[in-house]
Amino acid sequence: MYSNKFRRLMLGLHCLKTTAVCGLVQRAAGRSGFGWTAVCKQRTLWLQRSACREIERRAVLRQNGVRSASHSTVDPDELRKFQSLANKWWDEQGEFAALHAMNDLRVPFIRDNLLNVHRARHPGKPLAGLKILDVGCGGGLLTEPLGRLGAKVLGIDPVENSIGTAQLHSSFDPDLCERVSYQVCTLEELSGGEDDGAGHFDAVVASEVVEHLADLETFAFCCSQVLKPGGSLFITTINKTNLSYVLGIVVAEQLLRIVPDGTHDWEKFVSPVDLERLLESHGFSVQSVKGMLYNPLSGAWSWTDSTAINYALHAVKLRKQAEDSSLHPEDHTIESSS
Repeated sequence: MYSNKFRRLMLGLHCLKTTAVCGLVQRAAGRSGFGWTAVCKQRTLWLQRSACREIERRAVLRQNGVRSASHSTVDPDELRKFQSLANKWWDEQGEFAALHAMNDLRVPFIRDNLLNVHRARHPGKPLAGLKILDVGCGGGLLTEPLGRLGAKVLGIDPVENSIGTAQLHSSFDPDLCERVSYQVCTLEELSGGEDDGAGHFDAVVASEVVEHLADLETFAFCCSQVLKPGGSLFITTINKTNLSYVLGIVVAEQLLRIVPDGTHDWEKFVSPVDLERLLESHGFSVQSVKGMLYNPLSGAWSWTDSTAINYALHAVKLRKQAEDSSLHPEDHTIESSS
């Protein structure tokens, strides 16, 4: 239905200016009865509702005796969203189809960057000998392929039903039994344990996760805690731009229904500049940032020079920061640019 309207938008996005793209969306939206003025008004109302939800969430935290959200990465609203989708992770044509397709980019991105850091070669199992933590693993869509590359992977997620789905699916592949495991917990809970958490992992992966978290400061601090000195952090997420709002929310959620309506909160999106600044304040050195583009016509992802919508980031924990790992995340607080 929308293929002709958005063909030029999605296929030529990397070479178009933001204003030109918005013009195309405006004309397409107008023909479908979804006026651009209505889009702008809807965004304003959406931001107001988002602010109200945040006030309500903090009130609930205070009522439950939680001093602040600065020590938790978990947003209760996000938990409810993914709880309702927990049994749909492995439906390659369903709500997570775009995540399945993203493996074509994110798995080689993780593999190749790890091989650049760790020079050992293991034919057939290139990541053998490495321990990887998959944060917010959901049903294990990324955990499993990393395990098949030879790594020992722990997938964690606070949604118990998602972990149940992941465990069930991996149980059908004997090759994964000794390399992939799952645990119902948060990143901060894991980072506080000496046996399975602090300084234990060669790499941490958080793919399509940070835009759902309650507190990025705590996330960055805990990633530093669980990584070995010289360990890698891999993140894929959505930039905070006007274009990401139009395409990531209006188009992807409300027009094309690529993901369920309400999946994303634009206020939680983070730019590569702000994310890099945050990570550097917690002892990371960002090695690379690459733009990603999803084509709903082909259902495929591709690399692009533009990071205006989706992007992938690789950072390495500096070895000298190992001595400062006991610092509290509040000691690293920075002011993000708006």
